[in-house]
Amino acid sequence: QVQLVESGGGLVQAGGSLRLSCAASGIIFSINDMGWYRQAPGKQRELVATITRSGSINYRDSVKGRFTISRDNAKSTVALQMNSLKPEDTAVYYCWAEITSPRTSEYRYWGQGTQVTVSS
Repeated sequence: QVQLVESGGGLVQAGGSLRLSCAASGIIFSINDMGWYRQAPGKQRELVATITRSGSINYRDSVKGRFTISRDNAKSTVALQMNSLKPEDTAVYYCWAEITSPRTSEYRYWGQGTQVTVSS
């Protein structure tokens, strides 16, 4: 059974840093795109960053220059390094990955979500 497990997150003061990690487990044939969404209270989920298997990266404008997404294809992991955090970055962060497994053709799996809180 494929699953994504997140780690990291927590409470940090504005200007601080946090690192989120996400590991895929189970029987996996391949992983295509990976990335992170976030959802703040009362707001819609928004895409934060994506990274393709070949390493092409996209960020939402509000995090450019502050966040860095990376992946390790050999370990089936994706990470999000968040620097210069702002109170408006407070949200639950979800990793996702498009995974092909014996059970399904390419399917988007989600992590359980991790809370990031930035105090002013």
